[in-house]
Amino acid sequence: QAELVESGGGLVQAGGSLTLSCAASARLFNNLYIGWIRQAPGKEREFVATLSEDGGRAVVRESVNGRFRIYRDNAKNTVFLHMNNLQPEDTGVYYCAASEGYYSDPNQYDYWGQGTQVTVSP
Repeated sequence: QAELVESGGGLVQAGGSLTLSCAASARLFNNLYIGWIRQAPGKEREFVATLSEDGGRAVVRESVNGRFRIYRDNAKNTVFLHMNNLQPEDTGVYYCAASEGYYSDPNQYDYWGQGTQVTVSP
């Protein structure tokens, strides 16, 4: 059974908003940082945001800071990524991923969801 399951992707016009959800197993949700990694077409995966297991530390990629917000719902074991003012360069597959701490290197993430597509039209 998958331990990280994403939802909420879709097609949106530039300037629009989306909220991605990552439903996590209790094992991961209570013990690891859970965050988001994205991969644009033809590019390598890149860190977007992550949140500590107690919710006390959030790290957001500088290029999306102020537009994206990561937060969690402890009752639902779910981490959310709310994205405002989306731009075409935000297009890509967004993966929920878990790690033992904050890492900007996607290779340091040990658990991955299947990904959800976000497409932003001009």
